[in-house]
Amino acid sequence: MNRAFIKDPDDTGRPEDLPDRPQSPHPNYVTPAGLRQLQDLKADLAGRQSRLLAEGKLANPQELAIVQRDLRYYQERLNRAVLVDPSGKTGERVHFGAAVEVCDEAGAIATYTLVGEDEADPAQGKVSWVSPLGEALLNAEAGDEVLWRRPAGTMRLEILSIRPGASC
Repeated sequence: MNRAFIKDPDDTGRPEDLPDRPQSPHPNYVTPAGLRQLQDLKADLAGRQSRLLAEGKLANPQELAIVQRDLRYYQERLNRAVLVDPSGKTGERVHFGAAVEVCDEAGAIATYTLVGEDEADPAQGKVSWVSPLGEALLNAEAGDEVLWRRPAGTMRLEILSIRPGASC
């Protein structure tokens, strides 16, 4: 019988090598809160890796491979992180970390904060500075109208106010 198709008992428990998660080509600008978020994620993954390694052969090899891949990803995100403290900026122009109040074509008012890619959370009004909305808002002034190019179609937004970001 050909040995190529027989599973080696020593291979059980060894994690499968997973390809690394792709990194963004953009600079990894982070707010102080975003940096803490990355550090917390890395610490959580390192703890999970330690627990899985301590379990030895009882550990789920696929789970260990995923944790190790994600740990490499977040370590690289931290290595590439560029801390931007928006608290010292003025509210004249939309900048990284600023909270921007806008009015859309239907008269709906919303507030968006421009943040790093890893801390974006649209449900919380936190949008990545490199997203279509973030790019439309960046460098605009109060009173300006910007075009937000969305998959559902372009929307015109009026900038109502700009609040400098907090360093939280």
